[in-house]
Amino acid sequence: MITPEYCRTMARYNAWQNEGLKRALMSLPREELERDRGAFFGSIWKTANHLLWADLIWMSRFDGGEAPAGGIGGSVALARNAADWEALRFRTDGRIRVWADGLKSLDLVGDLTWMSGAAGREVSRPVALCVAHMFNHQAHHRGQLHAMLTAAGVKMPDTDLFLMPAGR
Repeated sequence: MITPEYCRTMARYNAWQNEGLKRALMSLPREELERDRGAFFGSIWKTANHLLWADLIWMSRFDGGEAPAGGIGGSVALARNAADWEALRFRTDGRIRVWADGLKSLDLVGDLTWMSGAAGREVSRPVALCVAHMFNHQAHHRGQLHAMLTAAGVKMPDTDLFLMPAGR
């Protein structure tokens, strides 16, 4: 389904995209970030927090490291302010890259079992499917953020994977 190289590419893409997202978020005042824009999580700020929380919860399942507190409902309040969000986003992107850089093909075989708060029960799915889901989830919510930020008047950077600078 997927390979370690795919994971490394997507981890680099994730970090590149989040750098652009960070600049866009920092360009708006807090009240604009918190304005309800009709997205699933409401605001730019809540969506950015949820995306970061989800990356942390998936990474805890993949690398056995620390998981964020709370569930999906609380995910929108993960970081209290822009500085906290920026620091945690940077560390999380590094965590994803380190994990991806260490992957072997065998790491993507078999099932992953976890207690899913979203499903309200224990779930088992193929590891490769879960990894693909994490990267898809990132793209999904960054797309929402891109649309909300564009509507707020922010000039957004390129998002096309093939435009990712070499050596990222």
